[in-house]
Amino acid sequence: MALAPTSKVVLGSVAFLIFWVLAVFPAVPFLPIGRTAGSLLGAMLMVIFKVLGPDEAYGAIDLPILGLLFGTMLVTIFLERANMFKYLGKLLSWKSRGPKDLLCRICLISAISSAFFTNDTSCIVLTEFVLKIARQHDLPPYPFLLALASSANIGSSATPIGNPQNLVIAIQGKISFGRFLMGILPAMVVGVVVNIVFIIVMYWKVLSSPKDEENQISEVVVEEEAVSHQFSPARMSHLNPQECNGSLELGNAVPNPSLALVSSQVHVIKDQSATGVSEVQMVHSGTKEETNPSKSVAAVVDKPVVGLVVSSSEGKDYMSVKWKRVLWKSCVYAITLVMLIAMLIGLNMAWTAIAAAITLVVLDFKDAGPSLDKVSYSLLIFFCGMFITIEGFKKTEIPSAMWDVMEPYSRIDHASGTAILAVVILVLSNLASNVPTVLLLGARVAASAAAISKADEEKAWLILAWVSTIAGNFSLLGSAANLIVCEQARRAPNLGYNLTFWTHLKFGLPSTLIVTAIGLTLIR
Repeated sequence: MALAPTSKVVLGSVAFLIFWVLAVFPAVPFLPIGRTAGSLLGAMLMVIFKVLGPDEAYGAIDLPILGLLFGTMLVTIFLERANMFKYLGKLLSWKSRGPKDLLCRICLISAISSAFFTNDTSCIVLTEFVLKIARQHDLPPYPFLLALASSANIGSSATPIGNPQNLVIAIQGKISFGRFLMGILPAMVVGVVVNIVFIIVMYWKVLSSPKDEENQISEVVVEEEAVSHQFSPARMSHLNPQECNGSLELGNAVPNPSLALVSSQVHVIKDQSATGVSEVQMVHSGTKEETNPSKSVAAVVDKPVVGLVVSSSEGKDYMSVKWKRVLWKSCVYAITLVMLIAMLIGLNMAWTAIAAAITLVVLDFKDAGPSLDKVSYSLLIFFCGMFITIEGFKKTEIPSAMWDVMEPYSRIDHASGTAILAVVILVLSNLASNVPTVLLLGARVAASAAAISKADEEKAWLILAWVSTIAGNFSLLGSAANLIVCEQARRAPNLGYNLTFWTHLKFGLPSTLIVTAIGLTLIR
């Protein structure tokens, strides 16, 4: 296929190169403006250079993907408020037996939670739990951090809401939630198991301890240290302290001063009755109350004593609020489950996620500002800019020309063709990141497979989803989940650990190749 006019090719390539540099290296010294601003800069240059017209730029923005992303982020924020991620953290140490059992548990919880709450979310909320447990039992953190990040990536491959590139594939490929899940689930399950075995074998000596058989890893209660999920830097100024991290539970209740006052008053009355004192002094509108010793408590109860009346009322109010909180949390979990079922039966995923999010906002029955503030609008803006930039780069016809060269060798009706396609996706995902790779290759790979059969077209989309996701395990820079684990571990107060690029690469390179190859044979 012929390329576009030379001016469009050159200017479009410059705009894309600027976007790529800022997306992969967001803090470059000569222009440290970050990924989001970098994507907007790339999009603006595509329009200024007339690679795209303004209407074409607006048309390139995929609203269903943005809607699905927004809805799932808001639902996840409500799940965080309902303590979902604190409970996941507790599962890591509940009746655990030794380092190997703990590592298996981390892999399973990370994979399952990532499939339904995105890999980035799982890594944000579980990293400090993993560090804490490792430190408490004098275990080196790096095998567990690698297990967390790699399993999060593998687990996220199974569903359209597991990661951003899957969102793109499910929408553009018109693949329902259920078909997507059934197509990749076998590869994901086997991939998680293979990854667990590989980590245990690779770090067997590190994970082996003479105390393994003697001592169980005790349950670690980390309620007060639970890491709240945040899509963006927290802005908690609007939040009531009782709402943060699902507080207002009985075990964490702050003693009520009124209740304490009433308790002491009743105690004084009882003491006085026991010693035969015939008069009890209580402050109430400046009057003195007289009462028979044998009827002192009853008399005071019958009188309109402010302290005792308030305590009874506050006790009832507290229990009422507690049960309302339990009911609200149950509603959050139920609505999330209904959302997943609706997606499984084939309802529109974007509108289903938005409907679930708005339902939770309404049921919360309070100002939605604090919850909406935690949505990562910078990520949504980044996607808008990326859609425009990628569409502009496609207009140069460079991606089409490159694919024309590779297509004869990358047909998925042959094992060799599937292997070559996987290598191309793997390399591009680590050079250009997985979402741009999906946007650049997706339509062409699917069209090539459609020439074979309709089933092969869907399989091509699923192969693209699988390989582009597992490619994130190749290096520390391969996926945002890896970087989140690295940064969370480095900044954890009193627990800091630096996971280096080479430590990750030594594990990630062989793991990625093995898991990718095995998974390709299981995708249907």
